[in-house]
Amino acid sequence: MTASSHANGGSGFPEWLVAAALESAVSLLPKPSVFGISGVQGSGKSTLARQIAFSAQQRGLRVAVLSLDDCYLSRAERLLLADHVHPLLANRGPPGTHDLPLAMQGMSNLRAGRPARLPRFDKLADERLPESSWPLIDGAVDVVILEGWMLGVPPQPGPALAPPVNTLEREEDPDGIWRRWCNDALGTGYQDLWRQIDALWLLKAPSFEVVPAWRWQQEQSMQVHSPQRPGMSRPQLDRFVQLFERVSRHALAVLPALAERVVELDEHRQPLRRPGLGQTR
Repeated sequence: MTASSHANGGSGFPEWLVAAALESAVSLLPKPSVFGISGVQGSGKSTLARQIAFSAQQRGLRVAVLSLDDCYLSRAERLLLADHVHPLLANRGPPGTHDLPLAMQGMSNLRAGRPARLPRFDKLADERLPESSWPLIDGAVDVVILEGWMLGVPPQPGPALAPPVNTLEREEDPDGIWRRWCNDALGTGYQDLWRQIDALWLLKAPSFEVVPAWRWQQEQSMQVHSPQRPGMSRPQLDRFVQLFERVSRHALAVLPALAERVVELDEHRQPLRRPGLGQTR
């Protein structure tokens, strides 16, 4: 099983980085190990996962890749949250908009060597694909790669939620209901999923300020591959990225101390140093 093919606008990471990540993944115990890749939107998580999976297959290893982006709630489920909690919950992305039981069931099946169907989400349609189209992993695997934009992130302390971080929070969540609800969600079920990870690598962006451009490149790449289907305009995307800003800034601040390996990236997504010279925990 290869990694999911989310576009990210990049041409791939250097082979030395892929080799180091694979060695880290295969050295973990128990088997199958769960190797986590975290990083802000557009940082190259799916690309690195795909490269690791390909390299592993060249060595005769079986790899399953699960992306947090493929575990979003359906649009109907998010609209129910929007009606009952806050209108911003109609948008996929932030904590609370994922189907965590679905993700946990997939992880449990993969750990146990049971057949596992891995969910797939269509970002252009903003909807989960039907289960009949999900890839089936049948039999034991050697490594599970779990990748996601907020993997490993703990909730923020309550006082940090008071001041809005951007225009969207200031104008559309003035009383903080949405961000407090998302933070509460991050502090509960997500932490159970994070505990499944045996080693976490962080692809660390130089700052949050690169994210809108990185995510716009990703959006353009998806539209190139599906030109007949409309995607987001740049203004729509800039608003969309604001939904992720709070947790992304928090992740950039706290994950370097929590991840087993920090791969610092420049503005072009290239590693600044080899992982052997980078930060480890």
